[in-house]
Amino acid sequence: MPLRFHKSIRILPGVRLNINKRSMSITTGGKHEHLTVNTKGQRTESVDLPGPFSWRRTTTRKHR
Repeated sequence: MPLRFHKSIRILPGVRLNINKRSMSITTGGKHEHLTVNTKGQRTESVDLPGPFSWRRTTTRKHR
């Protein structure tokens, strides 16, 4: 079984710094909506609504 590393640090209310073995990311937002940007260039927007309704969109920055 491989070992995994993940650490989440609260910087300010509503802002978290997430660190894992391969990248870091910043997450902002409230209880139901989040915006995450990581060091690999991915940006994820997600909305969680009551019940079975949720929405997530991930975009990747193009390399030049």
